[in-house]
Amino acid sequence: MNSVIDLLKAAATRIGGDTARLDAEVLLAHATGIPRGELLLNQQHSIEPQHYETMVKRRAAGEPVAHITGTREFWSLDLIVTPDVLIPRPDSETLIEVALRLRKSPPQHILDLGTGSGALLLAALTEWPAATGLGIDASRAALAVAQANATRTGLAARANFCLGNWGAGLFERFDLILCNPPYIGTGEALSDEVRAHEPASALFAGQDGLDDYRRILPQLPGLLAEAGLTVLEIGHEQGPALMAMAAATAMAATLHQDLAGRDRCVALRSG
Repeated sequence: MNSVIDLLKAAATRIGGDTARLDAEVLLAHATGIPRGELLLNQQHSIEPQHYETMVKRRAAGEPVAHITGTREFWSLDLIVTPDVLIPRPDSETLIEVALRLRKSPPQHILDLGTGSGALLLAALTEWPAATGLGIDASRAALAVAQANATRTGLAARANFCLGNWGAGLFERFDLILCNPPYIGTGEALSDEVRAHEPASALFAGQDGLDDYRRILPQLPGLLAEAGLTVLEIGHEQGPALMAMAAATAMAATLHQDLAGRDRCVALRSG
């Protein structure tokens, strides 16, 4: 038997990096089924280390914590995560915050383009309990994860998911559109952890990272209801490019920052 403090200290040393101690704590909480806060408050738990050792070894080799535990929290939702979808990140919560701030009335029908795990759509549905939503993705495996998350969160009755190519072939109109498309340029530096473990199809968008915006923006006027709102996630250096692209449409665009003060999304309004 090993004490909590000894296990965490040894694990953090092996994992390394800026989040080593946090990673060690999250993994231990998952391995034991004991909430992280309880582990830290009562560090006298005696724990069998074998299962934890396997998890620490995987993390030390660069596998994301979310893939080891199989879940990730987003907007207070505990979501299933697999290598078939991007791991939901706190930066993407900015899209929900901006939508809440800019919507003058509750949306009735929400579209999530490139839904992945379903994180954005399901978060929006928790904020607007009268709304229904549609998530589109080009990956059947991702759609299976999103559907499982809708069931897991109790939102399956209000969320539908369909295979598709962004907004192509959709004839409905939506009050709110959310989208976190691929926006990394093929030549950009990317951590080995992300490049090796997350789906390339959800990361890369041509040499300049803008290819999917070029597809999505022309579709938006035909998808938005009157007074509708779109919120697009962007890379933190892509604000000027996206604002220039938006200027070529009939929609009014505004740029919004995340909690770190970096450009994170562009909001576009229909007339």
